[in-house]
Amino acid sequence: MSVGRNYLLEVQGLKKYYPVKAGFLKNTIAYVKAVDDITFKIKEGETLGLVGESGCGKSTAGDSILRLTEPTSGEIKFEGENILSFNKRDLNKIRKKMQIIFQDPYTSLDPKMRIVDIVSESMIIHKLYNRKKDRDNKVKEILSNVGISSDCMNRYPCEFSGGQRQRIGIARALAIEPKFIVADEPVSALDVSVQAQVLNLLQDLQKEYHLTYLFISHDLNVVKYISDHIAVMYLGKIVEISEKNKLFKNPLHPYTKSLLSAVLLPDPTKIKKRIILKGDVPSPLNPPSGCRFHPRCPKAMDICSLKEPQLKEFSEGHYVACHLLDWVRENEKVSCK
Repeated sequence: MSVGRNYLLEVQGLKKYYPVKAGFLKNTIAYVKAVDDITFKIKEGETLGLVGESGCGKSTAGDSILRLTEPTSGEIKFEGENILSFNKRDLNKIRKKMQIIFQDPYTSLDPKMRIVDIVSESMIIHKLYNRKKDRDNKVKEILSNVGISSDCMNRYPCEFSGGQRQRIGIARALAIEPKFIVADEPVSALDVSVQAQVLNLLQDLQKEYHLTYLFISHDLNVVKYISDHIAVMYLGKIVEISEKNKLFKNPLHPYTKSLLSAVLLPDPTKIKKRIILKGDVPSPLNPPSGCRFHPRCPKAMDICSLKEPQLKEFSEGHYVACHLLDWVRENEKVSCK
């Protein structure tokens, strides 16, 4: 994929491998390939939804981009600068512009800290407001923007519901006015009615603060609602990227088609044909050769087990990694001749 100047975040060839001991051999090291050579980009003010099954590497990708976990290799350009080359001092400066909303609103908030201290902690670290009065006023403003009364700022997390806690987590991410936020499944632990409220809040905040999101989720309906573009991951690899409406209307990768076939329709009288995949997701410790999806793919060819497909643009802005599409395109060229 080509990169451009209009993009706030550009990820190129990102990898994150975790070393583990291989069996009983003390000196032998194997690697869990949690994220294996992924590439994507996000325009400023837009949302990229990152979807896939549990364990595919979505959250690891988000953590690696923020350097909460150190990537093995690759390039992460934020505002045109490769942050993987930053030292600790430079990284601390850039962290002001990059924040995260965690998945679990119960474990992500320190139970021993008051809400005012949780939200203002990053302000103190980045020395934004020297006077406590100024910090408290900013906390009140942010809490009000996320739908939490400023009268609650001296309470503790245990005094709030799950939805309210997630709003406080969002307030914490907004405290230092970032440009980019990784939202790591921010609504998966919430009731459906509360999910809608939080999603609408995130959209309103995006307009107000001109935020850019990497929205990680396994729920395609949620991702379609909030995203501008969607990237589909499978076993550490991105297999398809497209504008959301184009992806839902015309999915090209067999894995994307199977995911979309599982999405429930709002009309119970309509029946959708399900694509049931065979087998289980392989281990990232020993991924299949060639295309990682080929052992479960209903349309796998011989080449799929031998050669890894590359992410290619098959129509404007629609990228897919699939040998079947390569084969179809080549045969269309032959038939035209």
